[in-house]
Amino acid sequence: MSIISVYTANAQYHQKAEENPFSLVYDGAIIENVKGKVKIHPVSYELNGIDISANVYTPANYDSSKKYPAITIAHPNGGIKEQTAGLYGQRLAEQGYITIVADASYQGASGGEPRHTDRPQFRTEDISGMADFILQYPGVDSSRLGALGICGGGGYTLKAVQSDKRFKAVATLSMFNSGLVRRNGFQNSQIGTIQERLKNASDARQQEAEGGEILYSGVASITDEEIAKTTTDLYREGYEYYYRTHAHPNSTFLYTTSSLMDLMTWDATDQIELINQPLLMIAGSKADTKYMTDEAFIKATNAKNKELFLIDGATHIQTYWKPEYVNQAVNKLVSFYQTNL
Repeated sequence: MSIISVYTANAQYHQKAEENPFSLVYDGAIIENVKGKVKIHPVSYELNGIDISANVYTPANYDSSKKYPAITIAHPNGGIKEQTAGLYGQRLAEQGYITIVADASYQGASGGEPRHTDRPQFRTEDISGMADFILQYPGVDSSRLGALGICGGGGYTLKAVQSDKRFKAVATLSMFNSGLVRRNGFQNSQIGTIQERLKNASDARQQEAEGGEILYSGVASITDEEIAKTTTDLYREGYEYYYRTHAHPNSTFLYTTSSLMDLMTWDATDQIELINQPLLMIAGSKADTKYMTDEAFIKATNAKNKELFLIDGATHIQTYWKPEYVNQAVNKLVSFYQTNL
C-alpha cells in the first residue's frame, strides 16, 4: 500500500486534526494563543540539510527577558508532535517550562526522503537538534536543559544523553527499545527469524539503490475486527490510539524495510553506563513493555539519583492520554525536573 493510499484509508478518523488550528489531536489541546496563558509556537529549522518541523510551548505570562528551564520531548515510534508528545509539552509548559516537540527527520511534517525512514542515528541526532534550537530560544536558561522521551523516543533519548551533556536531567515514559524489538521481536517472539529479516532488509536497500519501489514494514491500516483480535495491549491499544481516537494524517505505523538494517543492530542500552545525569524512568505497572524499562534501568549504573516510578494500573498506551495516568506522570516529572534542573 502506498503512503497516499494509507492516508486515504485512515482519513475518516482525522476529524480532531482537521478541527484544531494547530492540528493537535490530544484532549485539552490549545486552540488559540491567549494572552497570559500557555502558548504554542510552530517553528522550523534545518538539521543536517533536512527541514525540521517543531512546536515550542511557552509558559503562561512568558517573558523573554526572564530565564526558564527547557525540556526536549521525543515522540513515540509512529507518533508525531501533535499527539502525546505535544500533550506532555503543553502540560510541562503549564508548570513553567519552555518545551520543544519536533517531528523526527523523515517523519511527520519534517523533511527527508524516503518518507518514514526510521534509523536510530537519525532519531538520536533529532534530539540533539532540538537542543541546538531551544538553547538559542529567547528566555531559555542553557544551564537547565532536560530531556523527556516517550516510547521509542525514550530509547533514543537514553542514547542521545550518553554523549550530549547539555542535557542535565533525563526522563523516559513507557520506554521502548526499538532495536531490541526490531531484532528479537516484541517480548522476544521472533528470535528465530533474525537472519531472514536482515536479508529482507538488505534486499530492500538494494532495491532502493537500483531505483525500485521503496518497501515498507509495519501496519498501513487496520479494521476494527483486526484490532479486537490483537492479543497484546501495546499493539491493540496502539492501533486504537494511532488509527482511531488520536489519528493524524502525518502519523503511521509504517517504516522503510531497509531501516531494519540499522534498527536490528542497535540497542538503547548499549553504552548506557555513559549516562551520568539524573535519570527518571516512568512506566505503567501493567505495561507489557515494562521489561524494557526494567532492563535499561538496571544497566544505567552511573546515572545520578536514578528512580523507577510505576503508575499503578496503567498500560503502555494509557500513559499517552488517560487523564489520571497523565496527571501522575506530569506530577512526577515536575518533581524530578525541579530537583535536578
